[in-house]
Amino acid sequence: MEKDTYKTLAAPSEAVLYKEKNSKFFGYAFPIISEDDVKPLLDDLRKQHHSARHWCYAFQTGTDKVYFRANDDGEPNNSAGMPIYGQIQSFEVTNVLVIVVRYFGGVKLGVGGLIAAYKTAAQMALEVSDIIEKTIDIHYLIRFDYKNMNKVMRVIKEKNLDIISQKMEMSCEIEIATRKKNAEMIFDIFSNLYEVEILEKE
Repeated sequence: MEKDTYKTLAAPSEAVLYKEKNSKFFGYAFPIISEDDVKPLLDDLRKQHHSARHWCYAFQTGTDKVYFRANDDGEPNNSAGMPIYGQIQSFEVTNVLVIVVRYFGGVKLGVGGLIAAYKTAAQMALEVSDIIEKTIDIHYLIRFDYKNMNKVMRVIKEKNLDIISQKMEMSCEIEIATRKKNAEMIFDIFSNLYEVEILEKE
């Protein structure tokens, strides 16, 4: 049975601070929907911490098809972004961005020290986060003539489907969402209704 739930954050975490040999590492975790959410959050932290040296981050989006990126922001290759990403993986969360802001304290930490510090700051940020489980939902568009409204609504009610949007005119269109494991059954019910069209929404 394939999974139809995923874990993500309910809200942005509080800032956490990890110190190593005078360097300070501030960790933050944010829920995101797509890569478009990353830049505004980064810009915001760059303003807040304008005298910091590095703003390293990693994020992951998606459930079936996972997309991720890790950014070392000038730290040695794979010493920052990937250790942060490793924590996103070990907490098994997605649609999440973790940023670690570093203030250099004058003492070089070496690659091993950096990896440990970025990993720890990311881990602390995720530990203080409120991690929640959500269902993976499939969205369908249902199209029908107004006269068939009752039979469509009956199914929506019986099956407890979420209505995302609706257009009620002579010809009606309702967007519904159902959790993935029920999707096939829901699709079949509607496609068997006379004069009702259902299609999966991209």
